[in-house]
Amino acid sequence: MSKKTYIYIIGDSETDLWGLSGRERLQRMIGTSKQSITLVNDPEKIPGQASALLLNASYLYESRVLASLLDLQSNMVLYNDKNIPVAVRTVGNRVHGVLSGLAHNDNRTFSTLPRYTIQDLSLGFQQNLKKKDTPYVLPISKKNRKTLESELFAGSYKGVTDLVTKWLWPIPAFWFTKLCVRYGWQPNHVTLASLVLAILTGVAFWFGFYGIGLIMGWMMTFLDTVDGKLARVTITASRLGDVLDHGLDLIHPPLWYWAWGIGLAATATPITDVSILLWIMLFGYIGGRLCEGAFLLWLAPFDIFIWRQMDSFNRLITARRNPNLILLTFGWMINRPDIGFILVVAWHLISTLVLIGRLTAATHTRIRQGPLKSWLTDIDPGRDRKILAVKIFTRAPIRS
Repeated sequence: MSKKTYIYIIGDSETDLWGLSGRERLQRMIGTSKQSITLVNDPEKIPGQASALLLNASYLYESRVLASLLDLQSNMVLYNDKNIPVAVRTVGNRVHGVLSGLAHNDNRTFSTLPRYTIQDLSLGFQQNLKKKDTPYVLPISKKNRKTLESELFAGSYKGVTDLVTKWLWPIPAFWFTKLCVRYGWQPNHVTLASLVLAILTGVAFWFGFYGIGLIMGWMMTFLDTVDGKLARVTITASRLGDVLDHGLDLIHPPLWYWAWGIGLAATATPITDVSILLWIMLFGYIGGRLCEGAFLLWLAPFDIFIWRQMDSFNRLITARRNPNLILLTFGWMINRPDIGFILVVAWHLISTLVLIGRLTAATHTRIRQGPLKSWLTDIDPGRDRKILAVKIFTRAPIRS
């Protein structure tokens, strides 16, 4: 069991990022940690033999860097790429000397501590966001505020996701998130709005009002993108919001397709025995989710869509809500909602068969070669940018 770490935050930033100063951001990030931590506002409160972590609030710490600093049990000094000390792990009775050295730019006061750079920290890929970005510690200034806000927003995005979320939503979602921060709208407010739209979309589909239903459906998917980004850039995620967001994502898509199929009875192109197609669609949807769950439960501690590069490309178009909405929109635009529905059913079956094949291949690989490894493990987002998958699913390193 790791011993308690006392954290003291030094100074603050000269400007805010997404409405938070450097100190406020660090405090919120530290508050989400499950480590044994005590945040102090006075270095005198740190016991003499206790482990102390000093953080400079005029810098922006990538989440994995901060997590690694919190996990470390040994004393050290972390330098950024400009050879400036940005974090120090020491013991309580040496804190005043270290603080004096940092204030007077005198490295001799902590010259006996091991020297670390970001490359020396234990950092993996981000399983929760299905990506691997280049870690950083960057100075916060008015000059680079826009760059850092863009970096924080891009960092809040999943690396491996569907084609709509990856390429259509980022720019409008950025500006809508800005609007939310300006007017104090919380992620749960956005999630509740998307919940209302999800219900209204299903009702519209049920009665065959596909045009208005699609408008509300696309609005809902946009808000579903915004709420998560807003929570991450402002570090305001909550247990309730997480349950609402993920529960809604899991439940509403098959209900939409079911409602669309029922609504065909009110159109000029109803489908005979539509119930058979409805059950096939449901089978495909549940089957795909079960494949994803089985991979995580039995084969690897990461998502099936980041096992091999081909799996990440598959995630762009697999039968999830946004690709299916494209098919339904196509059917409506050609005045054949029945074709849109049939395409969704067929795409569910095809996607599930692909996932079954990938699950089978992963099982075979696990048995013959041992533990599985994600393709993200072996790549460097900066060094390997000539690789197509790296270009698409990772971001180039940000420069200070």
